[in-house]
Amino acid sequence: MKDYLNFNNTRRNFLSKLTIVAGGQIIAMPLLAKSLTRNNYTSTVTAGQIIDKFISEVPGGKLNETVDTLKSGSLDMQISGIVTTMFATVEVIKKTIALGANFIIAHEPTFYSHPDSIDWLQKNPTYEYKKNLLKDNNITIWRCHDYVHKMTPDPVTIGVLKRMGWEDKQINKNPNLIQLSNQTLKDVIFSLKSKMGVDQVRYIGDLTQTCNKVLYIPGAAGSTTHIAAMKLFKPDVLICGEVEEWTTVEYIRDSMARGQVISFILLGHIASEEPGSEFMFNWVKERYPAILSKHIPSGNSLSFL
Repeated sequence: MKDYLNFNNTRRNFLSKLTIVAGGQIIAMPLLAKSLTRNNYTSTVTAGQIIDKFISEVPGGKLNETVDTLKSGSLDMQISGIVTTMFATVEVIKKTIALGANFIIAHEPTFYSHPDSIDWLQKNPTYEYKKNLLKDNNITIWRCHDYVHKMTPDPVTIGVLKRMGWEDKQINKNPNLIQLSNQTLKDVIFSLKSKMGVDQVRYIGDLTQTCNKVLYIPGAAGSTTHIAAMKLFKPDVLICGEVEEWTTVEYIRDSMARGQVISFILLGHIASEEPGSEFMFNWVKERYPAILSKHIPSGNSLSFL
């Protein structure tokens, strides 16, 4: 059995190494019902076997350095049910327990930092509560982030295109570049809000501006990636999940000040990658149809007044 617990955790590898190559290709790159019926089924399949199966389907296979490690539980644990989610929040964990499942596949960290380091969290009451909730209920969590983003095309981005109805609008088969037809910035924003399930977005730009070329970069790719991609592809609008307010957005503001026609939509990290967790659910369902599986959205963490 591979030792996923002892992999060296690093920064967001697939994002930090995202490159732009010839041809303009970017590389790297319903909530549960209120009434849940507890599951009493336990399969002979273990968490480790499911992890091995997924990794065997990823180009290049096992990564030597990755954040995709166990955050709780055991590789040898036999699976009673599987939950996929963006974040293994306390609420998601409790729903998993109520369902009778014991294996959570999460896309993002469980313990509040990219590598899920826990030394700094010792005796922290929130960390201890979450850790004990997992331990007392024999819940295993595996993060699947680097591996799913390593697949080509990236299932996270493709999931967004399917949700938006943009699959057939890719430019040169690049899922990060979308060709629209004379939509205004306001049109794009309202379409995102409706189809991606977000109440509000933050934006920069003239709402009447025409947006024909969209550059979509999910998650938190970082300002270097954002700015390099904008320079190369010259989009009318950049849509991304998360930014530092003192980097990408200031670059866009200065670009507009010098006369460039450019706008920006901040979708939110969770909304921008949620379809990736839905991909994991479908993967589990197809390979392990006998095992109970559910996708439980973690929901947006922030609210707006």
